[in-house]
Amino acid sequence: MFELNYEISDIDVKSFYGVNNQFFNLIKSSFPTLKITGRDNYISAKGEQETVSIFKTKLEDIVSFIKKYNTINIKDVESILRIKDEDEKKLVFDNDVIVKGVNGKIIKAKTTNLKKLVKESEKKDMVFAIGPAGTGKTYTSVALAVRALRDKEVKRIILTRPAVEAGESLGFLPGDLKEKLDPYLQPLYDALRDMIPHEKLEGFIEKNVIEVAPLAFMRGRTLDEAFVILDEAQNTTHSQMKMFLTRMGMNAKFIITGDPTQVDLPMRQKSGLKEAMRILENVDEIGFVHLTEEDVVRHPVVRKIIVAYAAEDKRQNEN
Repeated sequence: MFELNYEISDIDVKSFYGVNNQFFNLIKSSFPTLKITGRDNYISAKGEQETVSIFKTKLEDIVSFIKKYNTINIKDVESILRIKDEDEKKLVFDNDVIVKGVNGKIIKAKTTNLKKLVKESEKKDMVFAIGPAGTGKTYTSVALAVRALRDKEVKRIILTRPAVEAGESLGFLPGDLKEKLDPYLQPLYDALRDMIPHEKLEGFIEKNVIEVAPLAFMRGRTLDEAFVILDEAQNTTHSQMKMFLTRMGMNAKFIITGDPTQVDLPMRQKSGLKEAMRILENVDEIGFVHLTEEDVVRHPVVRKIIVAYAAEDKRQNEN
């Protein structure tokens, strides 16, 4: 008779057991010859040494899966319990998956250029993701930030974007400053809600582990050990872009996303994104990923709209 005592660490133990212990009961039913007990973070098993060894491997795989994807569901547990070799394990632990979101939602880079964005962010600490609306550049960037926080590569996430309309009209909006600015930041909140359970997300925001703030709030700061995303960067001015880029501290990751064709700045005011693309294009440490209408991941008609407008812009420029 062989005995195993296993301690679950670095994950929410509720994720391991499942609602009403359904995951744990499934695990126990898969090893009928073992006497298995679980209490809080501690699991014990008694039986033949070879079977106990297999059981331990399954426990480790399930814990690794939860660490990687921040969640697990009954189908995932079933798949892990069925794994017989490394090839099957690779299929379950899909390398293209960035994170698993709320309710087991799989979040992955869906196009070639989005996969390039993932690879560039893994190689370089600052990456520009340039492309039209609907290409998934912001959503993918947020997923990369959530993964980095989960893997303890960074200590916090900072998401920011310029509120270009927040001049005179801002004072007429109801509420305090946060309530006035939240509408501009809503797309970033939406992405986070897809990836992090509500209570956990609220806790992160309350503790400033995750910060969603307008670009003006970045002035004067040094952003160390953070994954920072500047969204809608085409609406930054020259001075705003320079200010933001020079906030980068040690052990930080920056992704700057934007669409140079959708600038909402006043006429005759240059886009900080367009300037930065030109000024920094030869800096080897900075990556540039260009997305096109082929990368659109929204409704298929969005791709056709982008193509049609691009053709119209070209026609007008030629006249």
